Amino acid sequence: MEHILNDCDAKLLVTSQSQAAKITSAPQALRLSIENWYQDISSETENLIDDACEGAEMLYSSGTTGHPKGVRATPPGAALGSVPKLFTRRLSLHEIDNQAVYLSTAPLYHSAPLRYNNMMHRSGATSVIMERFDALQSLSLIEKHRITHSQWVPTMFVRLLRLPEDDRGVYDLSSHRFAIHAAAPCPVEIKHQMLDWWGPILYEYYSGTEGNGQTAISSAEWLEHPGSVGKPILGKLHITNDAGEELHAGETGSVYFSDGPRFEYYKDPEKTAEAYNHHGWSTLGDIGYVDEAGYLYLTDRASHMIISGGVNIYPREVEDVLVTHPAVQDVAVFGIPHDEFGEEVKAAVQLVEGQEVAAETLIAFCRARLAHLKCPRSVDFHVELPRHQTGKLYKEVLKAPYWPGKR
Repeated sequence: MEHILNDCDAKLLVTSQSQAAKITSAPQALRLSIENWYQDISSETENLIDDACEGAEMLYSSGTTGHPKGVRATPPGAALGSVPKLFTRRLSLHEIDNQAVYLSTAPLYHSAPLRYNNMMHRSGATSVIMERFDALQSLSLIEKHRITHSQWVPTMFVRLLRLPEDDRGVYDLSSHRFAIHAAAPCPVEIKHQMLDWWGPILYEYYSGTEGNGQTAISSAEWLEHPGSVGKPILGKLHITNDAGEELHAGETGSVYFSDGPRFEYYKDPEKTAEAYNHHGWSTLGDIGYVDEAGYLYLTDRASHMIISGGVNIYPREVEDVLVTHPAVQDVAVFGIPHDEFGEEVKAAVQLVEGQEVAAETLIAFCRARLAHLKCPRSVDFHVELPRHQTGKLYKEVLKAPYWPGKR
């Protein structure tokens, strides 16, 4: 918080009583309390200022490595009342109007919950905002408020599926028509289980805080292209090799977007330049491929790839297998040093409360489903894995003890 407040160059800070004690040394001289908003603006004119226009948020990346970076995408200055193109597409895609009731399950400082709540608010819809995610409470809220729309990350689906069958079946979820999910690709088996439970109401998309492009996929499309995160609804998709040359369908490479909004990382021209290639296309750092029909499949993040004996191993493929074991609540896979192969595969596992399972059992479970070279050679057990509240995993925290001196 201190880094962001010092970095963003904001002139005004609006806070609430619950957060006020945290920002006593903030550099913003002009502060307003949200509880005193109407009192503080009572002397202001109700007329629009002469240059009234649409603003734009500068959100900060989640900062799973290093300091969060401010992302400047949509520039401010559009005519008052203008609606961004992606906004109107989402309204249509998810049938959002003033009758929608939206369950917000994740923290509002993350781009997806914040932007979706803004969209709902601006559409005259109702938002029901959880202070902290709880699987059972989320089902209760769907029934209580007759939720029509919601947003999730895959780890939430895993926690929902780990609820006892009696708890899962007690709530009336019939009002629920759009369960939107993103932030990370959903394991195929987990999504199949959610579709079996909730029906074809899952709508997945792939994007980032940077807003440089977006894909989307419905349940019906996903069942025909399982594992995909969809086709572009903003920008044009490209899969490239290390030289920036475009690859054919089925070939794995870096995921880039063109013809979408440009963005920059505030005060970090070097990081901004790294996000663009010589074509002017931009990337979020993900690896993937497209099928013959143009649907995108994400393999992993480039920074997470393990190279063992010259073979590329994508941790997500291994994680998607291990998380289906009934005793596993959460899992992270990463590379650790190996004298002969350079790296070997390590798994960090959080078990379902009350469950016990041996490391050898999990390794055998993985080997029965994947090539042995991809499977972990050892397993660490954790009470809880270090996840951002948006579901993103702090793998660097898990890797650090094995790579001294590296960040």
